[in-house]
Amino acid sequence: MGNFKDVRIVDNFYQTSSFFPMPTTLVSTLSEEGKTNLGAYSLCFPYYIAGKDYYAMILECRNSSNTAQNLLRDKKCALNFIPDKKKYFKEAVRLGFPGETTEEKMKNCIFTLEESAVSADRPKIVGESFQVFECSWDDTLENAYLDKAGCLEGYEPPYRNFNGITSKFGAHFILKIDKILMKERHYDGIVNGIKASSFPAVPVDYGYRDSTNFWCSSFKKPYAEKIQAKEGDVSTVIYAAKRIDPEVTFTDEACARLTKIPRIFLKAALTQMVKIAKEEGIGKIDEAALDLINDKRREEKKKK
Repeated sequence: MGNFKDVRIVDNFYQTSSFFPMPTTLVSTLSEEGKTNLGAYSLCFPYYIAGKDYYAMILECRNSSNTAQNLLRDKKCALNFIPDKKKYFKEAVRLGFPGETTEEKMKNCIFTLEESAVSADRPKIVGESFQVFECSWDDTLENAYLDKAGCLEGYEPPYRNFNGITSKFGAHFILKIDKILMKERHYDGIVNGIKASSFPAVPVDYGYRDSTNFWCSSFKKPYAEKIQAKEGDVSTVIYAAKRIDPEVTFTDEACARLTKIPRIFLKAALTQMVKIAKEEGIGKIDEAALDLINDKRREEKKKK
């Protein structure tokens, strides 16, 4: 193995047997009394990213935690991504300590709670966040709706494979993204053109922890590395364009401007262009029409 050593794989391997960069999030849920509870989590990642009728995250947690019990009962949450400030990470560590009731942990919480952008009966969101995902648990997957709140000493089998109660002490939640909220400066970067200054100060939970400390890596200004685009042959674009829709054609000049689109994304891009062309009453996509269509695509992106 050269210079590598074989590390023993144990429970919580991402913390105890490795260094694994993760996000720092506060998950807000509603307690049984209807109060917003904040729990600190890093095992929260994109799950459904394309090709489904909705987009989703996956959250992994102890099934006895306030967050898990609230999700089993209420099915709503918000994923609050907090910026890189030492006082915020210190508070996140405090909020992640198990065993406290919602009233106890939220009594002196330093974060500002704001109303949900979806509805007033949902968990509040953290005002200091640079972005928030408001989500709903999809309990239809694996019949996870059969799993109920109330077991704080561990659940007995049978267990789900990926959604609901997955082990005696564990749970996975597939969270449908209902709304993404973002602070204006970062929103402008995504919609109008990204720059280094557009990126939020994102802390990275370093993964490793011991019996004494959690570790966090401070944010550094990102740098850009140019994508080494491999231009396709214009004949490939022409071939694909002719097979999208017989009612809309592309000129060779327009196709020549589309050679930088990776082949794997070419059909989807051309299909979207044809759809917009039909909406605009365009039967032939030349360079002028292509400019108009690209403007429309950018407008649609802003709306999303």
